[in-house]
Amino acid sequence: MARPDAALPGLPDDAEQVHAGDELTPRTPPQPATTLSEAGELLRALSAPVRIAIVLQLRDADRCVHELVDALDVAQPLISQHLRVLKAAGVVRGERRGREVVYRLVDDHLAHIVMDAVAHVQEGT
Repeated sequence: MARPDAALPGLPDDAEQVHAGDELTPRTPPQPATTLSEAGELLRALSAPVRIAIVLQLRDADRCVHELVDALDVAQPLISQHLRVLKAAGVVRGERRGREVVYRLVDDHLAHIVMDAVAHVQEGT
């Protein structure tokens, strides 16, 4: 049987560890201030309920503004304003197709964050 204070596989023997229940897990190393600041800005961009709803819609499929307006029953100027915030934060990107701009998520990581947040809230109800 391994010693309780033995290093976890793949970590150096001197890697700092913390107890999590009966298991030892590696301690999360400190992150640079710029990384934490950028992560905070990203989470702020996701903090509005309408933006969360937009991310959930775009998780299912790429959509243009009028589709988001119809799906969310929110006025077009408000959808456009929230899309600008999400675009500036690097959450979504738009691609012009004729007279419309079709929006899509930049990647699935953010959809997972939003889905986890929604699931967490639903577990408490």
